[in-house]
Amino acid sequence: MEIRPAATLTLLRTGSRGLEVLLLQRTWEAAFLPGYYVFPGGAVDPGDEAVQRHLRGADDRSISHTMSLDTGGIHYLVAAVRESFEEAGLLLATQDNGAALTESQLAAVQADREAVFRGELDFDALCRKHRLSLPLDRLAYLSHWITPAGAPRRFDTRFFVAISPEHQQPRHDGVETINHAWLSPQQALADHRDGRRLFGAPTLGTLRFLSDFDSPEAVLAYAHANPPPARPTRPWPARKGDQAISVAPGAPAYGEVAKLDPQRQGHASATISPGLPVTIGQGVVRLTANNGGLMTGPGTNCYLLGGPGDYTVIDPGPAQPDHLEQLLALTGGQIRQVLVTHTHRDHSPAATALKHRTGARLVGLPAPEGAAQDRDFVPDHQPVDGEQLDTGAGPLKVLHTPGHASNHLCFLLAGEQMLFSGDHIMQGSTVVINPPDGNMKAYLASLARLLSEHICYIAPGHGFLMAEPQVVVDVLTTHRLARERKVIRALRQLAPATLEALTPVAYDDVPAAIHGLAARSLLAHLEKLREDGKAHHERQHWDWVAD
Repeated sequence: MEIRPAATLTLLRTGSRGLEVLLLQRTWEAAFLPGYYVFPGGAVDPGDEAVQRHLRGADDRSISHTMSLDTGGIHYLVAAVRESFEEAGLLLATQDNGAALTESQLAAVQADREAVFRGELDFDALCRKHRLSLPLDRLAYLSHWITPAGAPRRFDTRFFVAISPEHQQPRHDGVETINHAWLSPQQALADHRDGRRLFGAPTLGTLRFLSDFDSPEAVLAYAHANPPPARPTRPWPARKGDQAISVAPGAPAYGEVAKLDPQRQGHASATISPGLPVTIGQGVVRLTANNGGLMTGPGTNCYLLGGPGDYTVIDPGPAQPDHLEQLLALTGGQIRQVLVTHTHRDHSPAATALKHRTGARLVGLPAPEGAAQDRDFVPDHQPVDGEQLDTGAGPLKVLHTPGHASNHLCFLLAGEQMLFSGDHIMQGSTVVINPPDGNMKAYLASLARLLSEHICYIAPGHGFLMAEPQVVVDVLTTHRLARERKVIRALRQLAPATLEALTPVAYDDVPAAIHGLAARSLLAHLEKLREDGKAHHERQHWDWVAD
């Protein structure tokens, strides 16, 4: 799939609540991010190059250098200004002598907006017709995002920030955007947490950045002085068995091979091989059990922390004889403690066997009453949230993260800023939230809690090491909230309705063959809505009550 260059402009103002940012709601019919709130933006147009004659305050060489490009950076800024005018009706422009536009000039320019939007008048012609100059020094480069693989459309997007022009009022276009709002970053983030508005990961990241500032001027000053570091956009050399390959940005193995092979020598593996130990950090080795399958991916990842004489094992996995013997061989049997993220049977059964063989202390939370989990796991120590555990690789912080399982724990290795996430976050798919032990409201709260921790990498229970943890959390959260919106629409359409009647409507985008599994996830969403006071359940029927 082609990855198109694109630009986005974050427009700021000082409102009654302090710093405010303009957000536009995309139409529900959009193929990409339907109903989401976004900043004005869109693809770079070939015609944007012709607009260079109207620019002032910056040149392509300096802009491209700031954006870590060889050339062409100025085209992104032009696209940001043009898209802001088309989508929001706000034009960052002056008269060609640098003076502010008069009211009559603004009115004349606005009269041509629809013609520009429909492509009947290009942006260069608009600037010539009204003798406009575009002061690009009023924009600052903010960030760089690439749409991950799997999306219906992919963009290589540069984010810019500017103060909204005075004496201009935003007007959504009514076609691509159906609503607009000025919100403080804090209010927008609260709306996201409560499911009132949908935001994509780049928007959420930008809102969090903005929430640290008190004024638009402070944002601009910081952004001008601190352009973001270059984002890896080139394929990374790696190997697959004996074959040399390139791993594309956004591919599952990209974050891991980039961390393990920063000099791009091509020696890091882009496959996970059960039984093959891989050093993923200082004093951290991953060993994947040979229990691959539909729900476990390539297998359950077991992590060994420390060194000779003092090993900590996290999630030893299934009690397979060969796997147990390899764990004992790698550690010399010198295992001081075994930590378990949760008691699902692909993660904890080997813990009891290791205790019998080594005398290791078992650390974790027991299986909840009535749950079909590993009831043989009897911990010697039940840690509490925030507790520090000593390991040979450094201190581990315990994070209680219920949702996938009520007894789920994550462990954060401070030195490496690496989160051992168990099944709270895994690569390649969303985790199953299966009531009654699974709880969607708790899961979303546990995800949000991770954003306050200092994490650089996620070491999941299944899959490769994952970089950009905030983006990972934002993508997972947005996916769940987008599904919640579909559940709400299904409830409004069909209620009162049974779970069986709601499933094919709320999950009309998944194959009917897995509607049985989808129904369990739907139940988790419905129970969250009930906890939120928005749904009611009686006699096998669910009803919508929030309106």
